[in-house]
Amino acid sequence: MPVLRFDAVSKTYAGPHNALNDISFAVDAGEMLFVTGHSGAGKSTLLKLIHLSERATRGTVLVNDRNLAKVRGRQVAFHRRQVGVVHQDHHLLMDRSVFDNVALPLLIEGVPSKEIGKRVRATLEKVSLASKEKTRPSELSSGEQQRVGIARALIAQPLLLLADEPTGNLDPSLAAEIMGLLASLSAQGSSVIIASHDLALVKRMRKRVLVLSQGKLMDDIAPEELAP
Repeated sequence: MPVLRFDAVSKTYAGPHNALNDISFAVDAGEMLFVTGHSGAGKSTLLKLIHLSERATRGTVLVNDRNLAKVRGRQVAFHRRQVGVVHQDHHLLMDRSVFDNVALPLLIEGVPSKEIGKRVRATLEKVSLASKEKTRPSELSSGEQQRVGIARALIAQPLLLLADEPTGNLDPSLAAEIMGLLASLSAQGSSVIIASHDLALVKRMRKRVLVLSQGKLMDDIAPEELAP
């Protein structure tokens, strides 16, 4: 059973503007894939529908075979605990330590403090930031700040990890490092969906690619179809 499925999904904004038009695809557990396309193609809207920041106008979005149209009220917060999000601009709390930023999802969830400490330190180890737990994000490089954002998204052990242009502000070597880290998460069982317009980087990763154009799914490219 796929972890995520879009069945003939459309999203229309006032105007009217069709951000997504009749999109269908499925994502398996532990799969990593990219969503590419020009600015305005619908990449961010697609991620927002999965996170329930937006709702589909038509069609069905299913996560673990659950129709997101039926997820309401308090169930929305529970759903979002299953979906980690990595933002391009990090969305970090600059007046708090790295530890506090990463711990935030667990605090909201009501996890005991002893368990929080254990999980935060284990997660910071995974993203090579164990020595920075008391540091504030403003004292870190862009690449380190992005890794804090990934650690925070990862800490709740999400079913799905969404990343919207996670390497947009990074130089090529840092971008490759962040992509390698995201690939390691899929190897641990989380499905990872990355919106990116960096086609060279996407090709190097040799993962499945969904190509959007003006809200339509133009292509669904298997890894073996990508030229080395």
